[in-house]
Amino acid sequence: MPGSSRTTTPAPAAGPADRAAGPSAATAPAVLRGAVRHGAVRCGALVLVSTAATGAGLLLPAVLGRTLDLLLTRAPAGRWVGYSIGLLALLTALDMAETVLDGTTSARATAWLRLRLTRHVLALGPRAGARFGSGELTARLVGSAAQAGTAPASLAATVAAVAGPVGAVVALGLLDVWLAVAFLAGAPLLALLLRAFARDASACVARYQEIQGRLAAALAEAVGGARTIRAAGTADRETARILRPLPELSRAGHAMWHAQGRAAARAVAVAPLLHLAVVAVAGWLLARHRLSVGDVLAASRYAVLAGGIGVLVGQLSALVRARAAAGRLAEVLAEPAPAHGHRPLPDGPGRLELRGVTARRGNRAVLDGVDLTVPGGTTLAVVGRSGSGKSLLAAVAGRLCDPDAGDVLLDGVPLRELSHAELRGAIGHAFERPVLIGTTVEDAIGLGPVAPAPGLIRRAARTACADDFVRRLPEGYATRLADAPRSGGESQRLGLARAFAHGGRLLVLDDALSSLDTVTEHRIAHALTRGGTSTTRLVVAHRAATAARADAVAWLDDGRVRAVGPHAELWRHAGYRRVFGGDGAPDGVLGVAEKERSVTEGGSPAGEPGSPADGAVEAAGGHRS
Repeated sequence: MPGSSRTTTPAPAAGPADRAAGPSAATAPAVLRGAVRHGAVRCGALVLVSTAATGAGLLLPAVLGRTLDLLLTRAPAGRWVGYSIGLLALLTALDMAETVLDGTTSARATAWLRLRLTRHVLALGPRAGARFGSGELTARLVGSAAQAGTAPASLAATVAAVAGPVGAVVALGLLDVWLAVAFLAGAPLLALLLRAFARDASACVARYQEIQGRLAAALAEAVGGARTIRAAGTADRETARILRPLPELSRAGHAMWHAQGRAAARAVAVAPLLHLAVVAVAGWLLARHRLSVGDVLAASRYAVLAGGIGVLVGQLSALVRARAAAGRLAEVLAEPAPAHGHRPLPDGPGRLELRGVTARRGNRAVLDGVDLTVPGGTTLAVVGRSGSGKSLLAAVAGRLCDPDAGDVLLDGVPLRELSHAELRGAIGHAFERPVLIGTTVEDAIGLGPVAPAPGLIRRAARTACADDFVRRLPEGYATRLADAPRSGGESQRLGLARAFAHGGRLLVLDDALSSLDTVTEHRIAHALTRGGTSTTRLVVAHRAATAARADAVAWLDDGRVRAVGPHAELWRHAGYRRVFGGDGAPDGVLGVAEKERSVTEGGSPAGEPGSPADGAVEAAGGHRS
């Protein structure tokens, strides 16, 4: 009734986090472990090939040393020369295999991470864009996923990089234990250098990637508002705004390279000293005839391999970057996605119920304890001033997002208990600014879990008053979307056709008629509200004429349902009239039905040269808001 509203104190209910799949355990190490597990076979093959290459590299100094000794003593050395050539050929082949495996392993891991992130972002729905921003999500999907995707290959390379020095130290010990002791005396210093590098580089890399994300977000925002920027003549100002973080990015990049440079410089200072110590000990042992000349050559080479901190720094740097990128992916994956149940919908008319629904954005309750019932097969218009919660109510009604408290039921079944297929098959949506996805116009209209038959697509287009302009396109319904220029109203009609093509029990129109001319809006509204349809319709309305055609109107005011009733009855309230920007005479609304009958019969209201729907809006004292 006008002026009344059911206000109940909602019982404690599970919020979105409770209804979701549960807080994700996504962390940077977990993301990296997943990538490694996904490419376990290739990663294992890469480890084997890299380790084999390391083993061959460790054998080569010993073989070369033996060959040198034979040549110096003029003994037959042909077989050992052959061994040396064979090892060099093997190293070349293993290096080629390692390069191929490295590239394919990284590519497949990147593809898997992007697929996982894309699925999760789409499962999150609008909350993902609101939480991170489209530009930031794009940066993480493209850049961070590619960087994190190098982790399996970098890990395999790191195993080989560690195996090299360890094997070289063992080889030194086999030549003579004092050679290994000479090297190991400085090993703790190398370990400290690596630890300091990993610590310093982690913070720098994370900072660098965070600033890159901010740049991408600003650029995406500017691209989306390119027309506004051009019209305002602020291109230079926007360019400066987008590029403002560049000095900060430069500082973070310099810090990152300075950390790697410091580690490399310290390695250059320490590694030659260790190498010199090993060679000095080898010379001392040679003078005492405990080593041959070939052994000294091998010891010198093993000392270089054992002190290969430069290789380790490079691999650690790659792992640090991959871990930082995985952390950025984990932030998105940690957002809990809505969970779906397994219940089917029983037979029913499409009765929609909102019970004690509260939905917050930040600290503000945009919807506050809303109780609302839409009988099956009827049309309910939702009206209210800007910010009253209309679009959020429409999103909650179709489970594009979950309320923080309360329940939404369709034919007595809570939406969260329905399977995903059942939910999306039962509820259709159309939006103010529809995003058309697909190759052709027909693809865009048929987008859904199951593509409708061509005849149904054309029937839906006729209902949405889109068939005429689609047929005028170069290839009709087969026209590529990129070759089909459209006005805002034509895009809305295609979005409506998409919703009509998939049927269902409930149709949610979130301001989906706002860009239509009044004649087209009237025709579509008449098709929606005419008798004989079994679909329940929830329509967010900004025009009085749209509200007048509905079976009932829910008047939202500051997140609460202030009243529910017929438009003509609510029109008696000045506050309701002000929703439509006017305070006209209450009796004016009575002319709407007569004007609609005139339009339906093909004429215009007497004495009015303009469009009939415009007259209906004026009669109701309203304007589009």
